Amino acid sequence: MQSDLLYQIALTLVPNIGDVRAKALIETFGDAAGIFSTPKKQLEAIEGIGTIAANSIKDFDDFKACEDEIKFIEKHKITPLFIADEEYPQRLLNCYDSPTLLYYKGNADLNTTKIVSVVGTRNNSDYGKSVCENLMQDLADQNVLVISGLAFGIDSIAHKAALKNNLKTVGVVAHGLDKIYPAQNKSLAKEMLSHGGLLTDFMSGTNPDRQNFPRRNRIVAGICDALVVVESSKKGGSLITAELANSYNKDVFAIPGRVNDLRSEGCNYLIKNNKSLLITSADDLLHIMNWKDEPKKVKKQRELFIELTPEEKIITDILAQQESIQIDQLYFKSGLSSSAVANALLMLEMQGVVSMLPGKVFKLI
Repeated sequence: MQSDLLYQIALTLVPNIGDVRAKALIETFGDAAGIFSTPKKQLEAIEGIGTIAANSIKDFDDFKACEDEIKFIEKHKITPLFIADEEYPQRLLNCYDSPTLLYYKGNADLNTTKIVSVVGTRNNSDYGKSVCENLMQDLADQNVLVISGLAFGIDSIAHKAALKNNLKTVGVVAHGLDKIYPAQNKSLAKEMLSHGGLLTDFMSGTNPDRQNFPRRNRIVAGICDALVVVESSKKGGSLITAELANSYNKDVFAIPGRVNDLRSEGCNYLIKNNKSLLITSADDLLHIMNWKDEPKKVKKQRELFIELTPEEKIITDILAQQESIQIDQLYFKSGLSSSAVANALLMLEMQGVVSMLPGKVFKLI
């Protein structure tokens, strides 16, 4: 296990690789160790790698930093989540730039059924605070995991309100787990560790530098089913996160605000440009995501009198076992590529076998 982790950490430290190239390498070799033992010419031949990246892999020798990180992980009981691990957040796998390795400390299930990310301005208004707290209160009986970025303002309000309403909440941070930023949130972070957790893709010793926050935001955007923007300026980091969520085909929602309030300018912009759906309450969110509890209909035995491809058969077998399923869970359960699932669902919809509900949820007709 330690040997595997050593090479997994090393892969994140190799210059000129990054998450996209690392993903291609892992898909080819299956594990990180195999990448480092592969001849240079074979590495060069992999699409998207080339000579420079191959040289960087073969020249890498800073395994001492990897060993030190393993000691830190063991000392502080941190869980490393490699992209090929079963416990890795499966929703992130559908993002083109999935983090290669995550560091997690907490007790929340990162693959639970319902995950909502909440983002917003650091300089919130009383209106934003009230809306965010009411949203968490109204989600209290829905067993939702709440994700945010542990920043001042809306992030902290979302985390605190989630804890108050007995919802697990995870903070995604832009630094290593040897520190908490901002320092004023140390007590909040400590409470979250026993009722949620902290998550990052940065090694210990990494400071919360400005360039780290977009990387943090991509995790907030990719790990959820739905992203809610409560208050944001038009140029705020929350708008970047919303754009990322849209690029990952997530459902994006925004709370409307006064037209002359700069803190609501971003939300109103998203709504006006069809980059988010307008919601005013948790009830709106639950309805659109198809998360509202409704009386279950008695399933009737049905047979399909059409020829199904192997992929279509896998999809229909999964759907036959439950009322409906969200697209990310379908990717996970089927074991198929996202393109194979998309093609199978399109053909099944055209044949009148499957229908799509709000929130990218599918069910048999």
